[in-house]
Amino acid sequence: MHKKFITAGMVMFVSALVMGLVFDFYFDLNDDTMMRDIMAGIYSGVPDGHNMQTLYPLGAFLALCYKLCETVPWYGLFLFLCQFGCFFLISLRVLTCLEKRRARLFALLGIVLFQWGIWMAHMVNVQYTITCAMLSAAAVFWVMTTASGLPWKEFVIQNIPAVLLTILAYQLRTEMLLLTLPFMGFAMWVRWWEEKNAFTWSSFGKYAAMAGLMILGMVLSLLIDFAAYGSEEWQDFRNFFDARTTVYDYYMEVVTDDAYGEGLKALGISPGQQILLRNYNFGLDEKIDTPLLEEAASYASKTVGGARDWGSIFKKQISFYRYRMFHAEDAPYNLLVLLGYAANIIANVILCCANCRFFSDQKHGTNVKPLGSGEGRQMRKLFLWRMAQLVLLACMRTALWMFILLRGRDPERITHSLYLLEFTVLAALLFGLFRELPCEESGRGRAEIFLRGAATLFLLLAAGRLAVTIPSVLADQNRREQVNQDWSDIDSYCRAHIENFYFEDVYSTVGFSDKLFEKRDTSLANYDIAGGWMCKSPLYRKKLAQYGIGAADEALLEGQAYFIMSDAEKRDRGLAWMKDYYTEKGIRVEIREYDRINENYGVYQVSDG
Repeated sequence: MHKKFITAGMVMFVSALVMGLVFDFYFDLNDDTMMRDIMAGIYSGVPDGHNMQTLYPLGAFLALCYKLCETVPWYGLFLFLCQFGCFFLISLRVLTCLEKRRARLFALLGIVLFQWGIWMAHMVNVQYTITCAMLSAAAVFWVMTTASGLPWKEFVIQNIPAVLLTILAYQLRTEMLLLTLPFMGFAMWVRWWEEKNAFTWSSFGKYAAMAGLMILGMVLSLLIDFAAYGSEEWQDFRNFFDARTTVYDYYMEVVTDDAYGEGLKALGISPGQQILLRNYNFGLDEKIDTPLLEEAASYASKTVGGARDWGSIFKKQISFYRYRMFHAEDAPYNLLVLLGYAANIIANVILCCANCRFFSDQKHGTNVKPLGSGEGRQMRKLFLWRMAQLVLLACMRTALWMFILLRGRDPERITHSLYLLEFTVLAALLFGLFRELPCEESGRGRAEIFLRGAATLFLLLAAGRLAVTIPSVLADQNRREQVNQDWSDIDSYCRAHIENFYFEDVYSTVGFSDKLFEKRDTSLANYDIAGGWMCKSPLYRKKLAQYGIGAADEALLEGQAYFIMSDAEKRDRGLAWMKDYYTEKGIRVEIREYDRINENYGVYQVSDG
């Protein structure tokens, strides 16, 4: 076993090393950089586990790591180890299950080519939602490839990695794990049904024990999280956070469409506040608080949501769902899934016939067993059972896809995650078929040829994608390098003027992302965006208080803070919206460019007009 452990580890180490030499590892979105800043102490001055995205146990653990050694990029390292660790566990399981050296080499090559040819963009542009899906996929593969017939104690012990991966995924991104949890249920159901004595307390008990450990870990994680966010301030902010999510993620029309302006005004949301909500700079107004956003969310669900023709939307999304399965927008992930279904169907047919000896040569004295024989009936039942698995999987994936499409939330980090889980299940099913090839040479020939052919086809597909994936990722990383130079200049400018505080226009600063292992100054940052998912939080209040700021709009007006905006956004939107906001409050202001940050950004001062 230790040789297989070392082999799998070395393969992943070499893959990661070469990947690191060719590419840089980035946080894909600024969500992860914000989480990093909170846990590292950059956001509030002290490492803190209240990052609002992960559950508190994981956030607190990473914050503790930053407290112990602030120079190590703990969060980036954590995501990196999770991603390559998932592939390591899958590689280890494959090496353990396969006996032939050639099969092992094929499998390891396939895993590496999947990393490079299919999943490369997500390997080097790391996002915690995708990482959560990878943890879930590794757990599903581990369960589906567990040997049948093990005593319950040994079965549970062997699946401890799957239990820990599931709990970790739940702590990392709760919503994503819950979305992928049906795949784990499918995996456990398949393994339980294929037990020789499935309908016994012993067989049922070992799967119930494993599920119970997962549920227990998730419940304990959630209870600790509730306790950590139990204060009145955090509870109020969580309500604010949920209302903001409802408005921006599901009913964005309510703040972008002028048709709802009068309705919002009737709720007490002034035109100036509506502009702040529209351009995300709601942090400038303290009156945009939890009750106000909850009123806006309720109004949005009744008006925008209530006006939607769900029957028409359902028909449209069904059509869109079918379209995405067969067109290039989701390539190569949809193609992999379609090939996975096709390979499983064909392999089931061939394997059933091989076990029944339909491909045997009567000239060599082998008896042909018709479907009416006992063995034939058994093989027919097995064939129908395996086809039923595929039908159930297709129905389950359809339900999950329609769920996200009807909600209008189908970004790549979610859709690609669903493709990953589905392909993992299909690969595990095919892997199981390969392990169940008949022992007789007369029965395994064509089945083995087909399964090897399917594996070769996958290798060719993944290898062929290298010519597309590598240039695409390199071009994306060059773009990130150029964009992030602006962010580096803003950070350097603000830290060079540590006596001041700077509010950043949201749309001017949301496109940046840092490198996973880039060394950062972990001291308190004297800037923050004027809106976003941590705005109005207790940590946000703590941050502003350290600069003597109570309200952002007052700080700007009194010269305690400055406003940073890109020239591109200023050309598109100007700064009249800010003047109008102050005018509503009975204050006439002047806004002038106080300083410059490189050739793309201006620093603006607000003063009494």
